[in-house]
Amino acid sequence: MLIDPGVVAAFCLAALIISLVPGPDLLFITATGLASGPRAGVLAAVGMSAGLAVHTVAAALGLGTLFQAFPTAFHVLRVVGACYLVYLAVSSFRAATRADGLDPAHAAAERRSSARRVFGRALLTNLANPKVIAFYLAFFPQFIDPARGSVTAQFFLFGALFIVVGLCVDASAGLLAGRLADFVRGRPSVQRWMHRVSGTIFAALAVRLATDSR
Repeated sequence: MLIDPGVVAAFCLAALIISLVPGPDLLFITATGLASGPRAGVLAAVGMSAGLAVHTVAAALGLGTLFQAFPTAFHVLRVVGACYLVYLAVSSFRAATRADGLDPAHAAAERRSSARRVFGRALLTNLANPKVIAFYLAFFPQFIDPARGSVTAQFFLFGALFIVVGLCVDASAGLLAGRLADFVRGRPSVQRWMHRVSGTIFAALAVRLATDSR
């Protein structure tokens, strides 16, 4: 067998704990759910998982080594990601100023439009964070056993497990945040504050990504 079942169980437990900690992905998904409803929250979770799949392939194929050899590329990608989060923060704050002027039909159409774009936003946000690859390279080797066969194959398997566990947690968070948003959606003042909270989260994530050099 490629991977020991006990190791798989330990990995899944560790992945669950990591996924439950409010990190950048979970905060982004929660902010999206609050701003655009449950469908958008779940789509954000799927977009983040798609980004993780790309990171898994990149890490397994050695892109992490490339970043270590060329740290400038790592920092450039990190800054680009931070700038994109700033853009999302500004968009959320602008939406807060428009909340009072939207009739219910217009507001519903705007939420549907946001849901169509949110997958791409989540995917780009995840891909623009090169620290994900660095995390993979630090975390996965603790569970990989070269004596059990292809290291690359094991890396892909652990990557798939990590994505499945994370998607379950993230989709639940996005759904709950969206349900909360729908519950209070009829109150313009509350809707305004939800956009502001979302914008603040996006801005905080941008600062964190831009300044965290670890």
